[in-house]
Amino acid sequence: MQKLYLLFISVCLAFTPVVAQLKDAVIDNIVREENENSQLRQLAHELFDVIGPRLVGTPQMEQARDWAIGKYSSWGIPAHSEKWGEWRGWERGISHIDMIYPRVRTLEGTQLAWSPGMGKNTVTAELVILPDLADSFAFQQWLPNVKGKFVMVSMLQPTGRPDYNWQEWATKESFEKMKKERTAQTEAWALRIKKTGYTTRALAAALENAGAAGIISSNWSAGFGVDKIFGGYTKKVPTVDIALEDYGLLYRLTEAGDKPRISVHTESKERGIVPTFNTIAEIKGTEKPDEYVLLSAHFDSWDGGSGATDNGTGTLTMMEAMRILKKVYPNPKRTILVGHWGSEEQGLNGSRAFVEDHPEIVKNIQVVFNQDNGTGRVASLSGQGFLHAYEYLTRWLAPLPSEIRDSIETHFPGTPGGGGSDYASFVAVGAPAFSLSSKSWSYFNYTWHTNRDTYDKIVFDDLRNNAILAAALAYMASEDPVKTSREKSVLPVNPKTGQPTPWPAQTKATRKGGVD
Repeated sequence: MQKLYLLFISVCLAFTPVVAQLKDAVIDNIVREENENSQLRQLAHELFDVIGPRLVGTPQMEQARDWAIGKYSSWGIPAHSEKWGEWRGWERGISHIDMIYPRVRTLEGTQLAWSPGMGKNTVTAELVILPDLADSFAFQQWLPNVKGKFVMVSMLQPTGRPDYNWQEWATKESFEKMKKERTAQTEAWALRIKKTGYTTRALAAALENAGAAGIISSNWSAGFGVDKIFGGYTKKVPTVDIALEDYGLLYRLTEAGDKPRISVHTESKERGIVPTFNTIAEIKGTEKPDEYVLLSAHFDSWDGGSGATDNGTGTLTMMEAMRILKKVYPNPKRTILVGHWGSEEQGLNGSRAFVEDHPEIVKNIQVVFNQDNGTGRVASLSGQGFLHAYEYLTRWLAPLPSEIRDSIETHFPGTPGGGGSDYASFVAVGAPAFSLSSKSWSYFNYTWHTNRDTYDKIVFDDLRNNAILAAALAYMASEDPVKTSREKSVLPVNPKTGQPTPWPAQTKATRKGGVD
């Protein structure tokens, strides 16, 4: 059956140049507006440089919401905030870490999200490495040694170079030797932690309860060459992530008995329990106002950088698409919504809550287009397991400019997986939702969840491409005389079980959350 689908697509694509010759005035105007009057650079500056990261529960997330609603209002688009739950409120302050012995060096590092601050205090102390002991009893005997010290809880990496350096410059034998060494060290470190008798979260609590001055980690992605910045688990003392180069320096000095000392000053504020929300904007339909085309992107981010490519670029793509549509297509046939979801990073919570709270919208969704993987131009579109997706998606793509349309690889019928972003919340309840997947630009191995995720990583030519694509697809979906089918394809069989791969089940949103 899949071969027949592929044959159908091949036939459709063969006729695409002919179809594309049938000029569509609205699409022409969409292209012209973006190319001649793009607002993307200004929007990016305001959101990433001025407001910055948008960790759920922070004032910056609230500031970004107010900014977005104000922008939509200035474009004549009604927008509002929808509370869907509560979260632990937290506000980042400064982080300053220095080595003061055996020499002076300012270290690259930051407190992790939700880490407790130190007030106005600065703590200077020696370091100790989490030891490799026989068992949990031996660890309990050792535990008093952490009192008044910073505890290093990450392994020493065997190299500070990413794998692509090794692939280009090292001998094959040297590269293989390094990888084996890294694998062995990773396994040994995991065993070291296991022998303490604690999980990673519980270990942090045990160390701070024993009087540690703080937890020092280095969440370096082996093979990629960049630090991943997530959340900490401590409640009383700071958890600080230090970049690989400086962490390695401290580790070697400590291991060699040189007794390095560091000075740490971090500030943060607990804000209590705060509301968490989605931000929704709408261009009302004229003929079928109760059917919906939904543009989708999550609004929250981690806060090591400024959340530029995760998911600021997806957010701006959809905002710019809405601005263009309001200007060149102000009276759509169907209602066009945009959802800027909160707390995607903690489990798609905002979009899941929207699905739970708005069954009247979900049952009448024409299509959802979601964008959430970096700054690159959209290069892939999967049918997500919907049997007839090839019919309407191919039809909607056909009138687009060839330089946009021809760079997109389609996969039909596709599979209904993809729990990694918000479209999965809609697929799980049978609504036709699709990911506008973009070219990498080293997203996963450089900017994703790192302190390098900043304005300067945006590729604006690709972002303009994506804004045109999102606007044009929303227009085509709105105008289509046919309601999209929700019929599912026959799923592939799992070779191990012999059973069809199950469709994803909707998981309820976590409506109260935070770091315990």
